Amino acid sequence: MSDKTPLWEFGDISKAYPGVLANDKVCIKLMKGSIHGLLGENGCGKSTMIKTLSGVQQPDSGKIFHNGKEVQIPGPLWARDLGIATVFQEFSIVPTLSVGENIFLGNMPRSRFGVVDWQKINSESARVLKEMDVGIQPEAITGNLSVGEQQLVEIAKAIAMDASMIILDEPTAALGEDEIEQLHQLLRGMRDRGAAILYVSHRLDEVERIVDEVTILRGGRVVSAAGETEINVSEIVSAMVGGDVGEHYPKDDNATNEVVLRANCLSTKSGVKDVTFELRRGEVLGLGGVLGSGRTEIARALFGVDRLTDGSIEIDGRPVRFRNEMEAIRAGMALVPENRKTDGLFFNFRASGNITAASLAEITKSGLLDLAAEENGTERLMQELEISAQAESKTVNFLSGGNQQKIVIARWLFSDSRILIFDEPTQGIDIGAKIAVYKLMNALTKAGKSIVLISSDHDELLAMSDRVAIVQHGAVNKVVAAKELSHDDLVRASADQFQQASKEHLVA
Repeated sequence: MSDKTPLWEFGDISKAYPGVLANDKVCIKLMKGSIHGLLGENGCGKSTMIKTLSGVQQPDSGKIFHNGKEVQIPGPLWARDLGIATVFQEFSIVPTLSVGENIFLGNMPRSRFGVVDWQKINSESARVLKEMDVGIQPEAITGNLSVGEQQLVEIAKAIAMDASMIILDEPTAALGEDEIEQLHQLLRGMRDRGAAILYVSHRLDEVERIVDEVTILRGGRVVSAAGETEINVSEIVSAMVGGDVGEHYPKDDNATNEVVLRANCLSTKSGVKDVTFELRRGEVLGLGGVLGSGRTEIARALFGVDRLTDGSIEIDGRPVRFRNEMEAIRAGMALVPENRKTDGLFFNFRASGNITAASLAEITKSGLLDLAAEENGTERLMQELEISAQAESKTVNFLSGGNQQKIVIARWLFSDSRILIFDEPTQGIDIGAKIAVYKLMNALTKAGKSIVLISSDHDELLAMSDRVAIVQHGAVNKVVAAKELSHDDLVRASADQFQQASKEHLVA
């Protein structure tokens, strides 16, 4: 194989579903020792292409070449044998198994007597995790890990098999800035050792930092092949949407001085420690911090998911104490959770059933659900949020990530919530859907509603917040005007947290 021969080449790959041509003669060349970005808005055909490359489904037409020789990938096991490892956006881990068992799932090493070699599983898993600089033990039960740690286990599975091609689908969706940089360093090392990496992400700022070349899809077709688009956010966005989308972070200043929520010395068993801050009417208050800093735990405490062991909450100057989420909802609060897949949606319901789930009393007559009232009550919201018309007839599992996220938000608009907690609201959605969420945030604050924003995307957090509360070890370290903070300030705060954690570990 010459240096100019692609390690992997996918020529004229086409795949159709009833009424939809998902991939239309897609061509991608992956060179040895290169990180190749596969980009495009939701529905452009990326997921279909990933499934084809990983053997999950077969193309209707087209050819696949490995080292210049045509190959077939009739299933995931064949893909693995050919050296293809895929880290899907949807986790494929088994939560009841250990980290080591998950890393070698489907490929368990065995002793000469034919039994599973547990010692090798744990030692090899420890080696991979050490190479990744991840403090996870091979014996740990995977289901007990955080979402971000589970994502790292998924990536460890790919590294353990020493793949020649690694497909990463939204690999950093659940990771903080330090974990992202850690992963990027790891990927650069794998690239330098000759691996071909196909990198799929909606976080275009990190794409700009990590990829060597990009292929951009729109409507199932390649609209920009490798080398045709300069690798910067503006050029990529223009190619993705077919024109300039304008300002990426369209922030309006709607904050007032009126305090609508006051958290006083909040503590919980889940790690919230003496948290105090104020939220003002029309304000977006960002919670900044690394993965595991306690941001989500603060959100759970505010929303009544985790009981307070100390402290108090005031809304409009009146003390409240939530024993559960329903009491928080009745007080006008809302939570858009970090993981819409497990905590935010009923996947066997259509959009209307999901939107009204928190306010069933509004569509109930004589103890029975009024389905006509449900449809009428949600139709306006679906139009205002530009939710796909498919959501009226199909269950939400058939919708794009952006539409799913807007349905979760619509639920709280239907309940007329006044204080909304957005935990990673743009995670895993494309640039167009992100801008729609940002504009919705502006509309909400203009209407006098208030937002607590949790985001691991530092640019998003700084651009869309009025003030930012720095969270470290479950406590709010300080609250600063967003315009007075920089990306470096947030990174430095994260570094300070890790340094403090290291000192505490040494003392212990």
